[in-house]
Amino acid sequence: MRWSTNSGAITTWRSKAVLFDIDGTLVDSNDYHVEAWLPVFDRIGATFDDQVVHDQIGKGTDMLVPTLLPDTDEAEQERMGEEHGRIFKSTYLEQVMPFAAAKDLLVKVKNSGRQVVLASSASSEELEHYVGLMDAGEIVDVSTTSDDVERTKPAPDIFSTALKKLSPLDASEVIVVGDTPYDIEAAARCGIAAVGVRSGKFNDEVLLSAGAVALYNDVAALLADFEDSPLNG
Repeated sequence: MRWSTNSGAITTWRSKAVLFDIDGTLVDSNDYHVEAWLPVFDRIGATFDDQVVHDQIGKGTDMLVPTLLPDTDEAEQERMGEEHGRIFKSTYLEQVMPFAAAKDLLVKVKNSGRQVVLASSASSEELEHYVGLMDAGEIVDVSTTSDDVERTKPAPDIFSTALKKLSPLDASEVIVVGDTPYDIEAAARCGIAAVGVRSGKFNDEVLLSAGAVALYNDVAALLADFEDSPLNG
């Protein structure tokens, strides 16, 4: 299938696997992650507007903290990430719900003969929770998390690791679905096309500038248009 990118270039591929981000894409968790980060910053006397923190969601601690607090050393970054994780899991994780049609889209991809891949900057513990929440254990073929890589999105590591697990498939045979510019940038660094969904509350300009080949309101809209979407390329 041929698709026009935001730059006007024509891209052609045949997808044999779909790599899904989780937070903000399959589950409605971005705002909860913001809420979990705010007390972490407050404890060290750093104050950020909610939107400023939101605009970094999609990155792991290794990328998020240095962006907002560039003088923070590696040990402190790690400590802050652990604190965020504790707050998120103890206070917010049980409140997170899948987006409408999230599981249905995974099933549709699976039934189309493609592999279903979860590729997230979340921890393996969070991924396991979300797989259970969506009752998707028998649907998912491959998964990668922040625990599998040295660097999280927008570094390419999570998607490049997924590609290795999908060998002999290459970048031209897979496609990413994500809600943040960091998903799209990380995919691009691996040569993978990416579809953006607006459910993570990033605006169209940001997603298109990152290189999204198509935009949908959410996974339900993507499912409804599946036959004509890049996923069915």
